[in-house]
Amino acid sequence: MTPPHPPDDKPPTEEERRRSNLIMLAVAVVVVVLGVYLVNWLIEQRKLQECLESGRHNCAPITTPAR
Repeated sequence: MTPPHPPDDKPPTEEERRRSNLIMLAVAVVVVVLGVYLVNWLIEQRKLQECLESGRHNCAPITTPAR
């Protein structure tokens, strides 16, 4: 009976680890930025809804260009 062969997986090199860490950092930054944007958008929508529920009609003013 032959002994089992060790797996051929080599430990990741310094460059591979650095690249994967940078990719994960970029993904984390994108998730945080999208989260902040989403929270701000939800806050604006909540304020608009509260304004409309109070019976006002000018909750979302239309901006016109200056002449």
